[in-house]
Amino acid sequence: MDNTILCAIDFSEPSKEVLKYAVNLSKQFRSHITVLYTYRLLHSKGEAVEIRNKMEDQAKRNFAALEKEVLEGSGVSYDFKIEVGFVSNRVKEYTKKNGVNFLVMGNEMNGSSKESFDELAENIQVPLIIVP
Repeated sequence: MDNTILCAIDFSEPSKEVLKYAVNLSKQFRSHITVLYTYRLLHSKGEAVEIRNKMEDQAKRNFAALEKEVLEGSGVSYDFKIEVGFVSNRVKEYTKKNGVNFLVMGNEMNGSSKESFDELAENIQVPLIIVP
């Protein structure tokens, strides 16, 4: 989708502020927002599908609450994507396949994997906005 802001969240409290920033940016540039939630699928043998379903159901519930608080009534168009994998890999893949104008993410999203965050920042082909 052309003229899109990709907003990576993890449903932490700072994610709400990241999404609010993306909404304001969207209003300025009349952009669509794609909200991206990624998770790692660590499982025991034979339980992957059940764990994935539980994690995605929880993500949908978390997004519904965030949607009510931040997105509804904001006047911006948006969609929500759930992806399995590292944030940096999913973001890079999404930006390669889709027209993205900005990537907006929180500073705390790099806490668990600074190396992959640094790689993302170096290799991303769109402007990166890090919300403190």
